[in-house]
Amino acid sequence: MNTLIDFILHIDKHIINLVTYFGDWTYLLLFAVIFIETGIVIMPFLPGDSLLFAASAISANPQYHLNIWIFILIFLLASFLGDTLNFYLGDKIGYRITKMKLVAKVIKPKQLDQAKAFFDKYGILAIFIARFMPIIRTLAPFIAATSGYKYEKFIKYNLSACIVWVGLCCGAGYFFGNIPFVQEHFSIVVIGIILVTLIPGIVAFIKERRNK
Repeated sequence: MNTLIDFILHIDKHIINLVTYFGDWTYLLLFAVIFIETGIVIMPFLPGDSLLFAASAISANPQYHLNIWIFILIFLLASFLGDTLNFYLGDKIGYRITKMKLVAKVIKPKQLDQAKAFFDKYGILAIFIARFMPIIRTLAPFIAATSGYKYEKFIKYNLSACIVWVGLCCGAGYFFGNIPFVQEHFSIVVIGIILVTLIPGIVAFIKERRNK
């Protein structure tokens, strides 16, 4: 866990190390991280927003010979394909997976029932917002599928969310990641990104508590 926290807080340095040791293979490695974070329901703790921001910031520095357009393409593919895999798993073996002890700690039957009602009520908005929320974006495709949500509707609006998510995170990293203040306080910026993306979930939690 300490290693993961260190990786997230100093993600820029770790990506630079990857570039130094693996060169162009860095694209594939970062693709894998986003694909797993998005596609494997029990791996929601991997970095998402911060990784896109850091990778794009590094690509703006000609010293590392990285292409921002390649990053945008692979991150878009990774998030879209990851969500597709996640939805497929939820649709085909969702309830069986939730009986496993490891998954049951993350997703409970009661939450699935609540999720179905949530998707029925908020549909498009729920899919779109989930993409910008750590952990929730990993659970959303799986829960949507096990809740009986139609794949055709899910994938259409999820693709829109992926495009906006990748565009915002990569654009912010590329244009603002190399500002001296950001470079000098990169860990603080990463924490700020995480906190901002958690705001919708915190607001929803508070509203739910008040309604109860």
